[in-house]
Amino acid sequence: MTEAILLVGGKGTRLRPLTVHTPKPMVPAAGVPFLTHQLARARAAGVEHIVLATSYLAEVFEPHFGDGSALGLHLEYVTEREPLGTGGAIRNVADRLRSGPDDPVLIFNGDILTGLDIRALVDTHESTGADVSLHLSRVSDPRAYGLVPTDDTGRVLAFLEKPQTPEEIVTDQINAGAYVFRRSVIDTIPAGRPVSVERETFPGLLAAGAHLQGMVDSTYWLDLGTPAAFVRGSADLVMGRAPSPAVPGRRGDRLILPTARVAPDAKLTGGTVVGEGAFVAEGARITGSAILPGAVIEPGAVVTDSLIGSRARVGERSVLTGAVVGDGAVVGADNELREGVRVWCDALIPAGAVRFSSDQ
Repeated sequence: MTEAILLVGGKGTRLRPLTVHTPKPMVPAAGVPFLTHQLARARAAGVEHIVLATSYLAEVFEPHFGDGSALGLHLEYVTEREPLGTGGAIRNVADRLRSGPDDPVLIFNGDILTGLDIRALVDTHESTGADVSLHLSRVSDPRAYGLVPTDDTGRVLAFLEKPQTPEEIVTDQINAGAYVFRRSVIDTIPAGRPVSVERETFPGLLAAGAHLQGMVDSTYWLDLGTPAAFVRGSADLVMGRAPSPAVPGRRGDRLILPTARVAPDAKLTGGTVVGEGAFVAEGARITGSAILPGAVIEPGAVVTDSLIGSRARVGERSVLTGAVVGDGAVVGADNELREGVRVWCDALIPAGAVRFSSDQ
């Protein structure tokens, strides 16, 4: 297998304000745009040609990655004029593929961090003669996902969208967002309109008697759709819990990029990453967080499980837990921001303005 389609057109609304100026796959995770990790893993699995299906802030991708030669890849870019959904995006880039009708084409989503054995998924696809093969993962609570029951041989029996009652939970296997398509199957997807592979393409193929094969791979898997998940994924990459050949440094408790500055007595733990040009001042304590390029953490600030956007500033003695601070925002001194708070890009929170505890 030498080519793949990477779906990177989503608006990343659940990640805002991180995605106000940056498409979700380009938000830094473990020091580089998240997309870099996916491209590097695909290349390590033998993929050589990748077509990026772009839409939201499409102009950002090509200036960064170019033709892909720096990663040992040949990259092409196709931009949707109107959002086409997963199936529509796949069909929209079909004319850039070079594969023959029976060749396998890998397809994966731009917001999934996974340890999937890509080569094993392709081998399963080829050995079973499937029309489409799906990566399935097992989760303890599948209610937020599409369920994919299979028979004893792994052949897919149905697609069940987000069960709500215990009776509807017939399996713990979910669609994990990576597929291998027989090239000719891609051409059967309707062109020029929105199509969901989960709700239309896959059920339609099943109804028509096509062979859809599931491969359960329950190694590391994380949907990076929320700020909390994105921060956790970045930390897991830094600590080596999630695999990637693209982490720019040694794995461990922290990752400090070359032009970042960290005071000698600042404490960085839990997979914290400090991006290019960022500064962490004396006495600061940062755990499991991502400090993006150019951000400043002032003396004595405590930042836990949070993401601090590019050029943002966290004031002296401020305490942030589970927070997202947008690009260019300023959190003044002596504030306390807790789980789920999102400070918008370029916003200003004055000193001592927000607290969850008393000021004593």
